[in-house]
Amino acid sequence: MAMKIRLARGGSKKRPHYSIVAADSRMPRDGRFIEKLGTYNPLLPKDSEDRVRMNMERVEYWLSQGAQPTDRIQRFLEAAGHSPKTERNNPQKAEPGKKAKERAQERADKAAAAADAD
Repeated sequence: MAMKIRLARGGSKKRPHYSIVAADSRMPRDGRFIEKLGTYNPLLPKDSEDRVRMNMERVEYWLSQGAQPTDRIQRFLEAAGHSPKTERNNPQKAEPGKKAKERAQERADKAAAAADAD
């Protein structure tokens, strides 16, 4: 059985509240889970200690059993100091959009034309 430690969404529309759960990866996101490990409330300020609450003993147990944390849970574990910080690389995120590339190309063309005129 492929286990995941992931978020299960609760709360009403535009008022999310998440449970951190250990679940079979084949189950639906908000469906059946094996154990609730904590909570995450994104509406609280980032410095609030109630924003992310995890039972670290149980999280470590499930990790030792082979459960894979999702990206968001991995970030929570890194912030809590229970997991080494990993280097993330998304080279497309920093890349400018199509219009910005066109504007940069136009500026480079104008600069080249001005340099040739001199």
